[in-house]
Amino acid sequence: MGKGRVEAFSDGVIAIIITIMVLELKVPEGHDLAALRPVVPVFCAYVLSFVYVGIYWNNHHHMFHAVQKVDGKVLWANLHLLFWLSLLPAVTHWVGENHLAAWPTALYGIVLFMSAIAYFILTRALIAQHDRESTLAKALGSDFKGKVSVVIYLVGIGFAFVMPLASAALYTLAAAWWFVPDRRIEHVLEA
Repeated sequence: MGKGRVEAFSDGVIAIIITIMVLELKVPEGHDLAALRPVVPVFCAYVLSFVYVGIYWNNHHHMFHAVQKVDGKVLWANLHLLFWLSLLPAVTHWVGENHLAAWPTALYGIVLFMSAIAYFILTRALIAQHDRESTLAKALGSDFKGKVSVVIYLVGIGFAFVMPLASAALYTLAAAWWFVPDRRIEHVLEA
């Protein structure tokens, strides 16, 4: 079956995720810059989550540009990814409202970890739908960045209980690493 509906549905869900996250931002009470102080943690959590959603959307877009067809396994794998991404607004708000408390910070990392696992499962389902010599399989290669990111999330989850700020730094580091556009698929498509 064609991939168009998967792309359109995913784009819609991701747009809703971003909308929900921005609606969680509360207008500061007051009219001076000091009124912004209480909303800074929530805003920082929002920015990080927005970057993550953007990274997933960008990579999802490139990945689906490299495939021709989908099957039921791909549909379920894609829904699995969207499920974990849909939890980002809740954990974003929780971690921001509780100023990097241990459990919210750990759960934020768990959602990032599970999103990465779901993305990996989706890539494997797409490669299985095509073949090991497909454009996508060649472009993804060993997926070093993906594997290292999973380790970063796991370490961040562990640090959440002893040094939550270190967890936030690790989550930010992983996002910064992925923020640099992943050009693997573009390079393979151009060749």
